Amino acid sequence: MIRIGIVGIGFMGMTHFEAARKLKGARVTAIATRDPKKLAGDWTGIQGNFGPRGGHVDLSKVKKFSDYRALLADPDIDLVDICLPNDQHEPAALDSLLAGKHTIVEKAIALDVRAAERMVAAAAKARRMLMVAHVLPFFPEFKFAAECIQSGRYGKLRTAHFRRVISKPDWSADMADITKTGGPGIDLHIHDNHFIGLTCGVPKAVYSRGILEKGFMQHVTTQYLYDDPAKTVSCISGGISAPGLAFAHGFEINLDRATLLYDFNTLGGQPILNRPLTLLTADGKVTNPKLKGGAEWCAAFTSELQTAVDGVVAKKEPPLLSGSLARDALKMCYLEAKSIATEKPVKI
Repeated sequence: MIRIGIVGIGFMGMTHFEAARKLKGARVTAIATRDPKKLAGDWTGIQGNFGPRGGHVDLSKVKKFSDYRALLADPDIDLVDICLPNDQHEPAALDSLLAGKHTIVEKAIALDVRAAERMVAAAAKARRMLMVAHVLPFFPEFKFAAECIQSGRYGKLRTAHFRRVISKPDWSADMADITKTGGPGIDLHIHDNHFIGLTCGVPKAVYSRGILEKGFMQHVTTQYLYDDPAKTVSCISGGISAPGLAFAHGFEINLDRATLLYDFNTLGGQPILNRPLTLLTADGKVTNPKLKGGAEWCAAFTSELQTAVDGVVAKKEPPLLSGSLARDALKMCYLEAKSIATEKPVKI
């Protein structure tokens, strides 16, 4: 049994806690938060831009710490799950690795590239895994798309366009503070950079236009430039939508012999599937592929955490949760910001 300690009980900490209920061979045995109400199980003040609000949680069988360092000192914890704001990822992860714990940290890996590099180096020195919780590849629609692209089942990739937008993230003070999160250009759009690097390959350059605030991207449209000029990959992402559009993501992917479509939105507080995953093939057929995965709102996070747990058991870093891959996705975010500022393409 892998024993998990969660550090930070905001929306993502709550999400991971709920997702862990369905894990095989692992369970959450400890949490750490400075909030006495949350330590008492009152999570009613927690909310995000998807999923339910927090409620009252039974923590009678869970160890509770007001200082995360005490959790790290607990010999009964096998895997530390860091769900703090982005600007706090580095110190907590370094402390966890120094304590000899395998560590998974929510995306983004860190707020700046040098911090990410220190974290990756610390994991190598400690001979412990540093995993980064990029959940997008675990959503059934994106997992299906990745498999289609990587397998070559429908030929090579020709074009791909991704969309990921939210309204201003004002559901918590930490999320609303761009200096703590890196803004939508890091906290949100990094999902796309991670997925594009994983499935479409690392581009040779990026050309971006958008809106910068304090050097961080609030909104960005990027063209990813590859050696093959006919390979067209682009993305639009940001946090400037009207309040009624709390969250949206989707894609249009063209392969030699197929097109993939997907479009999901949260409008007026309601989840709306404008276009379920749709596969259009060269023979003229239009189908909605059957997808594997649970129906729970946090099912993708369960899959993500199960992969981390399986990695700890096997003593091998899962490629989808690679710290190095997460660091490189962060680097690309900063190169996009540079492209916006200079109004020129920027080499990777």
